[in-house]
Amino acid sequence: MNVATERKYAELKPSTLTMRGISKEEIDQHYGILYKGYVNKLNEIRQKLENVDLSAANQTYSDLRGLKTEETFALNGAKLHEWYFDNLGGPGGKAHGRILELIERDFGSYERWEAEFKAIGLAVRGWVVLAYDLDDQKLHNYGQDAHNIGVPWGAYPLLILDVYEHAYGIDYGVKRAPYIDAFMNNIDWDEVNRRLAKYNI
Repeated sequence: MNVATERKYAELKPSTLTMRGISKEEIDQHYGILYKGYVNKLNEIRQKLENVDLSAANQTYSDLRGLKTEETFALNGAKLHEWYFDNLGGPGGKAHGRILELIERDFGSYERWEAEFKAIGLAVRGWVVLAYDLDDQKLHNYGQDAHNIGVPWGAYPLLILDVYEHAYGIDYGVKRAPYIDAFMNNIDWDEVNRRLAKYNI
């Protein structure tokens, strides 16, 4: 495989292993098995793409179609988990700085944004993404049922919540609501503000 296309594992912040309400065991399995599995599969797919038979391309089924479809699933699985882990390990509580200004501007209040964000976490099967849309230049809460379905092109992800059962099953069984509360209590808003600065928002 071309070294430039091989994805490396992102490292966990130590603070994600000492959170309140989300155990080290939950994070160890989530990161060590599930997340690394997406990175491994992405690299396997990219390796196979180097030698795929382009002349056999077909929209109903072909190796190329299968590999390109699953490439986006595996890549977004890796990216979303990296952003998810990175925006955890903080003190939680109300947002501050530039992200709070934007939340209040686009949602009316932090409380209104938080109520919607948490409700979407109960309504979708996979992910909640607070993102900034380049077209209307506003924040939006998006829900995703799968890694590669649900968020529009041109939207920068700022805060990621994983609501698949693997994210909370060890700690909460099938009870999603208390896990979402625990997530809110461990947000690293400084990381979210760093993302805003990175994207020059």
